[in-house]
Amino acid sequence: MFFHVQRLINEIVPDEPDPAAANVLQEGLGGQFGEMRTMMQYLFQSFNFRGADARPYRDLLYGIGTEEISHVELIATTIARLTDGSPRYNGAKDDPLDQPGARGMTPLSNALSQGNVHHFLVGAQGALPVDAVGNPWSGSYVYNSGNLVLDLLYNLMLESTGRLQKCRIYEMSANKTLRSTVAYLIVRDQAHENAYAKALETLGVNWGKTLPIPKTNAERFPEVATLLEKGLHTKQYTFSLDHLSQAGKVFRGTAPGQDGQVLRTAQAPEGFPMDIAPERPEEFSPGLDPALLELIQATAEMEAAEADEPIRYSRA
Repeated sequence: MFFHVQRLINEIVPDEPDPAAANVLQEGLGGQFGEMRTMMQYLFQSFNFRGADARPYRDLLYGIGTEEISHVELIATTIARLTDGSPRYNGAKDDPLDQPGARGMTPLSNALSQGNVHHFLVGAQGALPVDAVGNPWSGSYVYNSGNLVLDLLYNLMLESTGRLQKCRIYEMSANKTLRSTVAYLIVRDQAHENAYAKALETLGVNWGKTLPIPKTNAERFPEVATLLEKGLHTKQYTFSLDHLSQAGKVFRGTAPGQDGQVLRTAQAPEGFPMDIAPERPEEFSPGLDPALLELIQATAEMEAAEADEPIRYSRA
């Protein structure tokens, strides 16, 4: 079973809306090396896992796959914040009068000139399961050979390529909302590289010669450097509420490719508060009109009153 805690795994820093940045970030969500792919690949490898003696490796896959669900949640929410073009948004004071975010008369005009128009036409200023050029996410991306070594090698390559692409995305925009999310994912990708590289080492695979991890020097990004100082790249979460995960038998010892840093596991991060975005009248969504809302509230009050009534028993 999976449980949902209504907190984001990382804080989304507020900034001005930027539909173009949102569209670039779609690659990190629905692209071939994006978060939807890593989520589905690791979970399917977990579901199809065979061999009780190799359970620590299955538990490692389960923990990373579960974390990837939170990454999909984080990046999708970030895209929604970046596509927020409502005139209710408090835009910059020097914005043109007719620019969404200022207080103009054409609230969705930026959909015609920036980013992906489907963010507005189809998604109501929200994320879509597509890549940066609008190709739908495909289940054919998922690799699950059934061979543990092959799967781990493929996963290591997937994390390395995903981190490389996120470094490129980081340098495409100075928007703080985009960079806060991308920097976090860059560091977590590095943690997952450590996980799969370490797992391969325990299986006798010299991954450094087989598949060298590319050097991105992402630590020069200020947000990334801050997270690295906290050791976020050497920690892996198990998300195991019953504390039965054996992933710690694999994710331990000296980190691969690092200078003597030690790997450690933890159940789950504390997370950050999750706010529900305000309604967007210009998108005609979600559409709770006053009459319907009044009916919902009346029904809820009636059900609450019935629940408070004492139970009466009758003799047959």
